[in-house]
Amino acid sequence: MELKKGIPRHAQITQWLRNQIEKGVYEADEKLPSENDLAKKFDVSRVTIRRALQSLESDSIIYRCQGLGSFVSDERATHDLVKLTDFNEDMAKAGLEPASIVQKFDTVDAPEWLPPLLNIDKGSKVLQIDRLRLGDGEPIAFDSTWLPILYGQLLDVKTLTKSTIYRVLEENYDIPVIRGCYKLSAEIANQNLADVLKIKENSPLFLIDRLSYTIGDKPLYYQKRYYRNDKVVYELTLERTPGERSSGMPLKEFIPVFSSEKITQQNQND
Repeated sequence: MELKKGIPRHAQITQWLRNQIEKGVYEADEKLPSENDLAKKFDVSRVTIRRALQSLESDSIIYRCQGLGSFVSDERATHDLVKLTDFNEDMAKAGLEPASIVQKFDTVDAPEWLPPLLNIDKGSKVLQIDRLRLGDGEPIAFDSTWLPILYGQLLDVKTLTKSTIYRVLEENYDIPVIRGCYKLSAEIANQNLADVLKIKENSPLFLIDRLSYTIGDKPLYYQKRYYRNDKVVYELTLERTPGERSSGMPLKEFIPVFSSEKITQQNQND
């Protein structure tokens, strides 16, 4: 390919690679040519190639592994979950339009396992909220959330179809979510989950159990989120400081990767 004048070189290379990926020349998880090979092909510096690859990486079209090279992402978009975020923030960062369908909004007896987690008395009532979570109109996840009545009474069905528990409590009532404890596991879809998520029964699901806290280390709510396995995976990045002999490695990045057919184009000046 001969680069045109008047258009940033790295932008042209980005577009060429994007086109090759869209055409299926390079498939999901396939390694791209090395920086050296691409630099020779286009007769440019490796710095220009890196800028082109960075643009593709920022759009989650590719992912890069140090020492191994660049690989084609399977049409998924990433966002940073080192910070505590809600579903709508996750979707927006991934380039997907979020929406929720509230399927249950009832006061119920707290399940036997729940009171110690929410620091409430055994036999207490809690608000249970079940929601189907959508990205661009497609089922992404199913949530079951339980809140003490103290916080549950501040929510309503209509608001939760467009907003999130995080946002309602933080913006409307100055009740911030300051900490979340996560447990990640695998699950299989029963018939109910399969029907609502539009998948086959016994399909794999990615389950996140989350206990969220507010100021004073008070439990705010407990949630079970079932992600469709074909719609999200999590990527974990650990970073080791040079010279460290400790076996522990600090968490640098922990990100969900969502399925998306959207590819956002960027035009950066060289």
